[in-house]
Amino acid sequence: MPNIKPVSALKNYTSIVKEVTYGNRVYFTKNGHGQCALVDMAELDELDHQKALLQLMTKLAEAKISVKEDGTISADELEKELGV
Repeated sequence: MPNIKPVSALKNYTSIVKEVTYGNRVYFTKNGHGQCALVDMAELDELDHQKALLQLMTKLAEAKISVKEDGTISADELEKELGV
C-alpha cells in the first residue's frame, strides 16, 4: 500500500524520514495531485543504475539495427571521416 501524505506533512519531516525504507517510498501530494516523493538512497542508486543500463541497452539495440540496415565502414573510411 503506497504511503501518501500531503506536502504539509513535511512540517514534521523527521518522523516522515523514519518511514522511508528500501521499497517503502513516501509520496507527497499538493491539492490532491502528486508533487514529490522521498526514496531510500540505496533504492535511488539502484534505480539510477537500472536507468543507465536501459539507456545503454537501447543504444546497443539502435546500433545493431543500424549495422543491419546500413552496414559498416572500413577502418580507412573511418579514419578519413574523422580526419585522422
